[in-house]
Amino acid sequence: MRNILLATAAVSLFALPAAAQSFSQPQWYGTAGYTALDAEGADLGALTGRIGAKVSPNVAFEGEASIGVVDDDVTVGGVTGSVEQDYDAAAYVVGVLPVSPNFEVFGRVGYGTTSIKADVAGVTAEEDGESVNYGAGATYSFDGVNGIRADWTRRDFTDDNGGEVDTYGVSYVRRF
Repeated sequence: MRNILLATAAVSLFALPAAAQSFSQPQWYGTAGYTALDAEGADLGALTGRIGAKVSPNVAFEGEASIGVVDDDVTVGGVTGSVEQDYDAAAYVVGVLPVSPNFEVFGRVGYGTTSIKADVAGVTAEEDGESVNYGAGATYSFDGVNGIRADWTRRDFTDDNGGEVDTYGVSYVRRF
């Protein structure tokens, strides 16, 4: 599955130049939705907002931010506590491959920061991490203005602790 998603992302980033047409101005869009995070043993959830600008039929730039809304229980040394995503923010370059007038697939690559909090036995710890992010997804437009988006993104942390987090999101899309 991962190889299929990476191949989709690569195809999206290098879409045929013949399919390109010039835009006189960017086509702006925003999204609002839910993101599930598989954070190495903790299943977390966040509300995610995104703003983007499609500068050609095949290239877009977007920024996103999330705030955690679903915590998970963890056990450390026999003591139960909780872990939650405080926030994350990231910026991406997006390659878009229109499949039909209402459906497109995309691949994206970017850089972000994530803050995770843990509270075990009254001791609170917060960890911030920088990550290289990459992923793929699809957008379906109902009427040219409103649509739905589903995506997967891997956050590959660059800090000493390293690690990876997979995210799965579903969002409402509004084009301006």
